[in-house]
Amino acid sequence: MVNILNRVSTRKKSGLGLLLAASLAVLPACAGPEETTVSEEANVTTEELTEGAEGLIGQSISTRGELKEVIGEAAFLMNEEGTFNGEDILVLNASGMPLFVPEVGDSEVQVTGEVQQLIIADIETEYGLDLDPELYADYEDRPVIIAQSVALSPDPGELTSNPDMYYNQRIAVEGEVEEILSPTAFTLDEEQLFGGEDLLVITQMATPETQDDEIVTVVGVMRPYIAADFEKDYDLQWDLSTKEEIEAEYSEKPVFVADEVYPSAVPE
Repeated sequence: MVNILNRVSTRKKSGLGLLLAASLAVLPACAGPEETTVSEEANVTTEELTEGAEGLIGQSISTRGELKEVIGEAAFLMNEEGTFNGEDILVLNASGMPLFVPEVGDSEVQVTGEVQQLIIADIETEYGLDLDPELYADYEDRPVIIAQSVALSPDPGELTSNPDMYYNQRIAVEGEVEEILSPTAFTLDEEQLFGGEDLLVITQMATPETQDDEIVTVVGVMRPYIAADFEKDYDLQWDLSTKEEIEAEYSEKPVFVADEVYPSAVPE
């Protein structure tokens, strides 16, 4: 397992307009629901990036692809199944959180950040990153993603076969919104998730307003549902009927605690 840990100072860039920006502590108990909807941020595929990355410089984007190679302690290359225009995308991890990768070349990641031209000295100053010029010389002056959120994006079958492996790790899951249970809980309908069972998503954000059958991506952590632990850790604000329904249906089953929810960047 590879640990990609960026070197980052306490200075953080502001004004990136990130998707329901994730904090280091997921869903603090003191927080209450906010009136938010699915982010309007541009969601693009890595194919679109490699075909037109120059035109995306300065934009905040979200994309999913295969992790191809780890470069130093702060970056990795990602792409989808094919290589578009002969290029991979360099991602600099400025999230302040490590990314644990089970296997390079066989893991997919979800990245949210800003596309910028790589001028090493400027990026180091702006984000507090410590970059080795020799490692990144080939990418100087080229478009790269400065990632403020990085998460593993396993296939549903991987979650099904070994959910314990992904507990309490930051991951991204894609699925169709099936049922809204409360302003802080909804289910994803994905036939491959957990033997065809819906996945419960818990969020302290207002449940996103979605179209029927809309596919969304949720980013956060997965953990087994133990009612006492969730009541202690999160400000769920469920009424009694919702609480009883969720406890009866999902007790000790995997549920997803999301700090980001947005329309999927992956084409159907």
